[in-house]
Amino acid sequence: MARQSPSVLAGHLVEVWARMKTARQSLVRRGPSQFQFWLIALVIGVLAGFAALAFRTGIATLQGWVYGADDVDLLHSFAATLPWYILLLVPVLGGLVVGLILHRFTEDARVRSVADVIEGAALREGRVELRQGMASAVASFLTLSTGGSSGREGPVVHLAGMISTWVSEKIRADGISGRDLLGCAVAAAVSASFNAPIAGALFAMEVVLRHFSVNTFAPIVVASVAGTVINRLQYGDVTEFVLNTPGALQFYVELPAFLLLGLICGLVAGLLMHSIFLADRLATWVQTTLHVPRWLRPAVAGFLLGLIAIWFPHIIGVGYETTVLALSGQLLLGQAIIFALVKAAAVSVTMGGRMGGGVFSPSLMVGALTGLAFGLIATAILPDVSGTHTLYAFAGMGAVAAAVLGAPISTTLIVFELTGDWQIGLAVMVSVSMSTALASRLVDRSFFLTQLERRNLRCAAGPQSYLLGTLLVGKVMRPLAAEEEEAAAELVADGIVLSHDATLEAALPMFDREDLDFVPVVAQSDAVENDAPGPQIVGVLRHLDALKAYNSALVAVSAEEHR
Repeated sequence: MARQSPSVLAGHLVEVWARMKTARQSLVRRGPSQFQFWLIALVIGVLAGFAALAFRTGIATLQGWVYGADDVDLLHSFAATLPWYILLLVPVLGGLVVGLILHRFTEDARVRSVADVIEGAALREGRVELRQGMASAVASFLTLSTGGSSGREGPVVHLAGMISTWVSEKIRADGISGRDLLGCAVAAAVSASFNAPIAGALFAMEVVLRHFSVNTFAPIVVASVAGTVINRLQYGDVTEFVLNTPGALQFYVELPAFLLLGLICGLVAGLLMHSIFLADRLATWVQTTLHVPRWLRPAVAGFLLGLIAIWFPHIIGVGYETTVLALSGQLLLGQAIIFALVKAAAVSVTMGGRMGGGVFSPSLMVGALTGLAFGLIATAILPDVSGTHTLYAFAGMGAVAAAVLGAPISTTLIVFELTGDWQIGLAVMVSVSMSTALASRLVDRSFFLTQLERRNLRCAAGPQSYLLGTLLVGKVMRPLAAEEEEAAAELVADGIVLSHDATLEAALPMFDREDLDFVPVVAQSDAVENDAPGPQIVGVLRHLDALKAYNSALVAVSAEEHR
């Protein structure tokens, strides 16, 4: 067979490159086709899966090096043998580095996490912050490696959101495509973190996108499966937690106990969330009152964590070892109660100190300890009609986590996939439903949505609440007509005006309050033509135009959710 000359091969390469360039231009100009979108979802799933794997492996490596532990899964037992000054100094030094990183690379010294991903899906066309997100990922990585008491899932979710944001920017994805790609990345990250493909897909839609769509489901599943494959290539097809004590559920007799457990877990979840918010407010007050530099705040939190770890080393990191002990029933009643209280305090110190990390793993641990304590009491009171107390630890783990996340469906499935035990699904569902129903009334639906509410981002009530805050007056206003000039001037004189960068959230109540057909829109200027400072009218916002813009936004959201 004749060989092709180098010039012919070069010609083929040039042709291939030209076609790839044309395909990319077409992708950017017209948006991806369904096949292209699924392919992009697969790529994002692989990248997010590797990011989650690298984050988890990196934490284990650095944690083992810092504490000198051979097996970080048994870190708590090993830490109990370390000198007290090691347990005290490691989180202080880690907090100091975290504080310097956040001070340098974020404007508010705050770690980005799941709440910011939800905000990106709702308000930013599926985009999240990149520079601040990278700093947050490093800060969370150091926090979890140096004694911080939080979880790795929140940072991993935001890290995945950064990957999808980068891809969305490259292909200039619109809002719908950007949100879908964000959901794909989140699903892959959760799946890779927990080896839970079903729960990962549902978590992305239930928690981040906050709606279910048939067309969205397929690419999210593709990405979720890709993330799971990445996990299994490293860890194999094994469950995160192995239950050594099987048990049977006396369905009709024992179900009321799981209803009661769900209510107790709802209260525990509510207290856990409020303790975190209280710690944040208290730390902010102390920082402001004592004029503590913001970069020093995580180090102070690290010092408090170090003091706690001297007596309770089980608070270090995600708490895997203690959670396993609770699920296998190897703790006493007093230990379960004390460990749950101390862990909740440690999580509050970590989050209030702005150190980094998430709340999912801590909520699993607190839930397992709560369920175990309840189970030990219940089985002691009615031993003849009760299953083993580890079943209550299993249900409590899901109940507290679901209430904190505000995600009863995906959390229930995560717990199933973490343990591989499907025999007590009814008990878990009952406990989760009761805890979520109660806790959602103690906060704004969930921990993440409450975080957004505290920033005046009203995502908890749905699009009808937060969409007004996304519509700018300057985009809806019209030019000032000649016949409206006199009336507009009178309204300006009375102080009834809107800024061109205000939102319809401020505008619509003004129409109702003043009973007006239009409101002048002004741009503050240092001087106008007569050199007198004052507001300059740049247009008018009509009540009907504002209502039409709001209605169009609602229709667009509804079409996206039902497409």
